[in-house]
Amino acid sequence: MTTYKDLIVWQKSITLVVEVYALTQKFPKTEQYGLISQMRRAAISIPSNITEGYRRQAIGEYQQFLFIANASASELETQVIISKKIYPNLDYTKVDGLLLEVIKMLNTLIYKIKIKRRK
Repeated sequence: MTTYKDLIVWQKSITLVVEVYALTQKFPKTEQYGLISQMRRAAISIPSNITEGYRRQAIGEYQQFLFIANASASELETQVIISKKIYPNLDYTKVDGLLLEVIKMLNTLIYKIKIKRRK
């Protein structure tokens, strides 16, 4: 692996951002500064933190940025749950699936780094 772009979790998180944008375009305009803004920011934060951590020199810093990416994914997960309650007629299938995948991948990557740091 030569770059963060080779990480499947980064690639999936980029796709997640695109799907969050597509989903939130269907929200009413009154949500522009509410859920739309919050969900988009949380989604963008995931690949951004993966990238920033990857570029850091120390593995501990990388792990810390992965924790932040994971926290942003959890934040987005909560916002999706809220959205489903307010706008139940929208299709959340793609966002749900990608978000679950990204969270699992982040957890696995964090675990592998944790093991590597112990050696």
